[in-house]
Amino acid sequence: MSKKITIAGAGLVGSVLACYLAKRGHKVNVYERRPDMRQAGYIGGRSINLALSSRGWHALDKIGLSDRIAEIAIPMSGRMVHALDGTTTYIPYGQDGQSIYSVSRGELNRIVIDEAERYPDIHFHFDQVCSHVDFDNTTARFTHVHSGHVNTIASDYLFAADGAFSAVRYEMQKAPQFNFSQTYEDYGYKELTIPALPGGGWALERNALHIWPRQSFMMIALPNIDGSFTVTLFASYKGENGFDRLRTPADVTAYFQQHFPTALPHLPTLEHDFFDNPTGALVTMRCFPWVHRHTALIGDAAHAVVPFYGQGMNCGFEDVDVLDDILTAAGDNWTQALDRYQHARKANADAIADLALYNYIEMRDLSGQPEFQLRLKVEKHLAAHFPGRFHTLYSMVTFDRVPYAEARARAARQSTLLDQIMAMPHIADRWDSPEVLRAAEAWLATQA
Repeated sequence: MSKKITIAGAGLVGSVLACYLAKRGHKVNVYERRPDMRQAGYIGGRSINLALSSRGWHALDKIGLSDRIAEIAIPMSGRMVHALDGTTTYIPYGQDGQSIYSVSRGELNRIVIDEAERYPDIHFHFDQVCSHVDFDNTTARFTHVHSGHVNTIASDYLFAADGAFSAVRYEMQKAPQFNFSQTYEDYGYKELTIPALPGGGWALERNALHIWPRQSFMMIALPNIDGSFTVTLFASYKGENGFDRLRTPADVTAYFQQHFPTALPHLPTLEHDFFDNPTGALVTMRCFPWVHRHTALIGDAAHAVVPFYGQGMNCGFEDVDVLDDILTAAGDNWTQALDRYQHARKANADAIADLALYNYIEMRDLSGQPEFQLRLKVEKHLAAHFPGRFHTLYSMVTFDRVPYAEARARAARQSTLLDQIMAMPHIADRWDSPEVLRAAEAWLATQA
């Protein structure tokens, strides 16, 4: 039976959810506090690049969008690690042919909204702020940001896809027995730009995610279709190498000359970008339950994570995909389906939140260390020799759709084997030797 559904939030997850629900025959209205980005433009300076991987591709493919998105996506087959002395080390993400994809958040959002509007039962309403939710009657009050006009919208079900600082979740937090936590990191980020070369093309290797690890801070760069790179500096707010030390253009230039000398020539608008773009905050948000009566949280509204595993969007898209599968299995029994959805996703959302926090340490502190690079080589060597029995954590998270919690648990078990191998004498000289494979075979036999 067709339902009347309201979605708060026309971002990536909200727009994809609208497509899924309309495809199931429901009538969907999407309310968004911002103006229509297709007319107003996307506001840059806030982490506009995304890393699209298997979970996201799968969700987009189910609504027929994967081919269209592929036109604006650049494959990145590995990390290019830039040492302070100017040397670079390339570390593949997976096996040959495996890549993550750099995609502009704004372009992706435009495409998904355009696709959603092709459904006659989806309608978007922009410049609408959610100011109140009545959970008993499934009504939401939206106020137009310019006119002040108030609409009270009644629906069968309400989905909150309105991001980490969800207005709907704020209302839900007032309900009894609602658990919520938010944790801000003591470091933030600043977005910069490496422009395309004068004759066109990319100033750095196009098919890689570039990392400048500097122990307590780092910089990354992701390629764009137009030849530019979106660059993000992650650093502490205060203290040594922190943002508080960078007060003047001279401070910023000296900082980059000291820590990122090979990148500096590629950043002609460094001073403008640094002082014009805001310093973004990084926060992890966890809550439960995600469902209250006929209202459900989804995407960042349910589980905001830091960006260091590139899984925030992918996880949100997977929420939609899993919900769709559960609705099918439940025969559109919504009460049963929403409860199954929140319990199916909660443990996995917590797992990817933890993995994302750890991956910052890996990218910032470990990726430039020879011992860590060797450990990754051993891990991939074992995965290649024992397919189906040994999987790298990165491949399970990024190139597969193994539940995040299961991937984390498997990786924790496999870490004991990697510790054993790394402790072998002269392992740097014989990491791919028969002895290593025999040790792995013996350990894997105990896991059967």
